[in-house]
Amino acid sequence: MLPENITAVVARNEAWSGHAASEPYEAGWAREAVIFVRALKEPEGVQPSCRVEISPDGMHWVPEGTSAPMPAAKDAVVALRVGHFGNWLRVAADFGSGARSVVLVTIHLKS
Repeated sequence: MLPENITAVVARNEAWSGHAASEPYEAGWAREAVIFVRALKEPEGVQPSCRVEISPDGMHWVPEGTSAPMPAAKDAVVALRVGHFGNWLRVAADFGSGARSVVLVTIHLKS
């Protein structure tokens, strides 16, 4: 049997600042995930790290442990690879004062 694959867009053209997070995605059927974060415009201010968060119910979140610096330039992309994540996934970041980024976040899942 061929593996099942899906790409989910969980943030499109969203301006992230302060405490920001993508929409949660239910992915309990998947074996692995690669999450891409792309800056659609030139980021402003000092960019934080983004992190993968997991949840048992899609409402209460904990850091999974995988993180990467937010993209530092327009059209730059970062990737976060995750396995053993339970059921719900999202990406979050905490921006300092005056910092923001307009992002596209996609989750690529494989069974």
